[in-house]
Amino acid sequence: MEIVEILGYVFAVIAGIAIGVVIGRFLLRNLLKQQEIAAQNKVKKILKDAENNAEILKKNKLLEAKEKFLQLKAEHEQEVSARNNTINQRENTIKQKEQSVNQRMENFNRKEQELEKHKINLEKQTELAVKKQEEVEVLKNQHLKQLETIAGLSAEEAKEQLVENLKQEARTQAMMQVKDIVDEAKLTASKEAKKVVIQTIQRTATEAAIENSVSIFHIESDEIKGRVIGREGRNIRALEAATGIEIIVDDTPEAIILSGFDPVRREIARLALHRLVTDGRIHPARIEEIVAKTKKQIEDEIVEIGERTVIDLGIHGLHPELIRMVGRMRYRSSYGQNLLHHSREVANFCATMAAELGLNAKMAKRAGLLHDIGKVPDDNPELPHAILGMQLAEKYKEHPEICNAIGAHHDEIEMTSMISPIVQACDAISGARPGARREVVESYIKRLKDLEELALSYPGVEKTFAIQAGRELRVIVESERITDAQAELLAADISTRIQTEMTYPGQIKVTVIRETRSVAFAK
Repeated sequence: MEIVEILGYVFAVIAGIAIGVVIGRFLLRNLLKQQEIAAQNKVKKILKDAENNAEILKKNKLLEAKEKFLQLKAEHEQEVSARNNTINQRENTIKQKEQSVNQRMENFNRKEQELEKHKINLEKQTELAVKKQEEVEVLKNQHLKQLETIAGLSAEEAKEQLVENLKQEARTQAMMQVKDIVDEAKLTASKEAKKVVIQTIQRTATEAAIENSVSIFHIESDEIKGRVIGREGRNIRALEAATGIEIIVDDTPEAIILSGFDPVRREIARLALHRLVTDGRIHPARIEEIVAKTKKQIEDEIVEIGERTVIDLGIHGLHPELIRMVGRMRYRSSYGQNLLHHSREVANFCATMAAELGLNAKMAKRAGLLHDIGKVPDDNPELPHAILGMQLAEKYKEHPEICNAIGAHHDEIEMTSMISPIVQACDAISGARPGARREVVESYIKRLKDLEELALSYPGVEKTFAIQAGRELRVIVESERITDAQAELLAADISTRIQTEMTYPGQIKVTVIRETRSVAFAK
């Protein structure tokens, strides 16, 4: 009985589960249908919204396209209008030129007709002149025959007598004139001698020679002199070795004298000494550092001077290396005359003269500025400065007429341009003023340069400095290549070559310096 009841319960449970499954499937199917219907409605709504948005975008795009079209159309119309205006202007210009050409042709034809008339008149006058000359010759011959008959002498005999009489008269007048000239020379000799002396004084200008070889560094007190000299003179020796300038510390109050033939070195020494005194730290290592910085500053200043010069003169397109050389002219002299001032003066003269002659003033000014550029480089001393300057101008792509003007301003080469004689004449004008130049200073500076270059020609020589107005030559050698024994031989060889190859007053002391340094860093 219990088993039957259990089975009944089991069947009831199974039946309930089956009914539940059927009902669940039915409900699930209804639910899925509802979701499918909802999804379809949602998709329809999305599609409808998308269609609406697409229609709006389409309208917007059409409006933008219309606006763009109208804008392009307006721009095109403006461009067409501008082109039409330009074409009209060009047509008007062409018409004006045609009218001018026609007018010139009419004037030319009229002048040609006038010239033809003048030509015909001249031919008629020439024929009349020839006829008259023939008549004159006939009359002349008749007169000569009549004179010969009256005088009883032939024409040749009469000429000889006349020439002899004229010779005697000319000799007498010449003797009288010579006597008058001698008497006048005796009277005016004193006046002419004074004039020559005055002109010589004007041309000498001896104070400029001091400016070309000496600079004075002013100090606040004489106590600074001791610091500049240093212990046992080490500071002043280091400064002289680094700059190549002789530092003279004497009894001159509140002043230190810098002596050297190279103005660039003197300026470096002056600025370096000013920095050292201002800073207060004066020792060999600091001196070398300051001198190196000052050299860099001077190089920058040279470039700035060159750029300012070409801007002031209105010269454009000059190569940077040529601009640097123009700046270095500031520290060079030509027979005592400052090279930059001389070149600027020649450039302005050339421009004025070229303009008066109807030539290219800008090209003439450019050639005038660069005509002495060959005096700036220190290499190739065997070449004349005009040839060296021409080679530099050709190297940096200057105009051939400018190159010819540079090379021909001292007649080293043949002149092939109208600018060349202008540059030559203006160079002479600038240098011929009283007191402008001095041959002695230039030859003195050349001798000092030759002295340094002679020592630099030896292998192992690093630097050379001619100091004490050329009475001493300091030669700094590389310690790795030259030994102490070789240094002594080098000093003897240099002094022997100086004796045999150079001309100089007095004696020259040759000092060979060999320095060894050991450097280590504590880390």
